[in-house]
Amino acid sequence: QVRLVESGGGLAQAGGSLSLSCVASGDMKRVNSLGWYRQAPGKKRELVAIITDFGSIYYGDSVKGRFTISRNDQKNTVYLQMGNLRPEDTAVYYCNADYQEDDAVVDFWGQGTQVTVSS
Repeated sequence: QVRLVESGGGLAQAGGSLSLSCVASGDMKRVNSLGWYRQAPGKKRELVAIITDFGSIYYGDSVKGRFTISRNDQKNTVYLQMGNLRPEDTAVYYCNADYQEDDAVVDFWGQGTQVTVSS
């Protein structure tokens, strides 16, 4: 299993920047990817960005060109650098680990961190 602990986030003005970090612990050899999702009030949880163990990166359409995901495998940490923030980026951001069990893939989640962008 995997435990995920997020930090960062907070309040920013539109056009500003924020960064998030997520430290993972546990059986990292079974983790296929680490990433970030977000959920705004009344909306479904959506993909922000993921980075696979091979280094492939995928972004949600709404953050392409503004957010950057990276990872440090020595520290088991995944980062999200958010730039040119918009009020619609306001959400709870969740760290995610895609974990390979023997017969299935399981998602593990962090506790979430609030990001609020004011106009």
